[in-house]
Amino acid sequence: MTMTTQIDLSNWSCPLPLRNQPNIIMGHGGGGKLSAELVEHLFLPSFRNDTLAHLGDSAQLSLAGGRLAFSTDSFVVQPLFFPGGNIGDLAVNGTVNDIAMSGAQPLFLSAGFILEEGLPLETLGTIAQSMGEAARRAGVQLVAGDTKVVDKGHGDGVYINTSGIGLIPDGVTIGPDQARPGDVVIVSGEIGLHGVAVMSVRAGLDFDTVVVSDCAPLNDLVAAMLAETRAIHVLRDPTRGGVASSLNEIARASQVGIMLDERSLPVPPGVRSACELLGLDPLYVANEGKLLAIVPAGVADALLAAMQRHPLGQAATIIGRVTEKHPGMVVARTGLGGARVVDMQIGEQLPRIC
Repeated sequence: MTMTTQIDLSNWSCPLPLRNQPNIIMGHGGGGKLSAELVEHLFLPSFRNDTLAHLGDSAQLSLAGGRLAFSTDSFVVQPLFFPGGNIGDLAVNGTVNDIAMSGAQPLFLSAGFILEEGLPLETLGTIAQSMGEAARRAGVQLVAGDTKVVDKGHGDGVYINTSGIGLIPDGVTIGPDQARPGDVVIVSGEIGLHGVAVMSVRAGLDFDTVVVSDCAPLNDLVAAMLAETRAIHVLRDPTRGGVASSLNEIARASQVGIMLDERSLPVPPGVRSACELLGLDPLYVANEGKLLAIVPAGVADALLAAMQRHPLGQAATIIGRVTEKHPGMVVARTGLGGARVVDMQIGEQLPRIC
């Protein structure tokens, strides 16, 4: 594709006013329909290859001697510090978790820093120390990096890109296209904590209790799950766009339907109060220390028990099932006995939370 090639927007499926928008808007980075369409219609045609087309949390690469998972992510969260963490440990944990969602054991990370002129060195030092501590907790090494500085007023303090690689064990086949009718959907704990924690600081909101981000590395939990069974079909960490967006992506990749039970969703009181106050749906609020697992019904109970024995899975619960009905869609059964479609949003309720 040359610089003069025209991008054809006529087949993009977002509503007409957004489809005809010639410039990037905030919703393109929110993990919803706009993000998906940007990838599908602009990036994939430019970079198309069989590995990229998989569109998992990490690429799975077959090399001599084994399979590697490779992932990259950029972090632009505002504010830089929030209850339960900061941009530094968020950057490490985010990439560790993306690698772990293929069943891999993360090994090595790189880090690229875009620094704004005027950023206090003390602030950068605190962020770097947090990254080092997070890497040690996750059992990975930061082995390469880069630093660039931009003019004051053009960088919001610091942006961080992290990339990582990990080793996928033999006999593990996990991917967003592996969900099958009859499978069970498990979430590893309470949802919505990270998004509400960031929003509360950004907006200066005071809830009844302090909501703390769930930012944490999930690779040890995944290892414990694989020690119980390797019959895991899908793993996903529901970050941008929350549980709803992740399940929609899985439903479409696997061409199955997913039926949720809203009464089973583990929404903590602080998150529920914040969402009711602001008119948000917890299903769409970001998480940074939770995972979704889709597994055959025959192993679900044993796997759930193994997850609940782990510190990061103590509140794990079954929230739904995979069905042949309504392929490509997520539907929630409400507490009143009805049902509602849980669609992927156009953009995101809470931008720049990671």
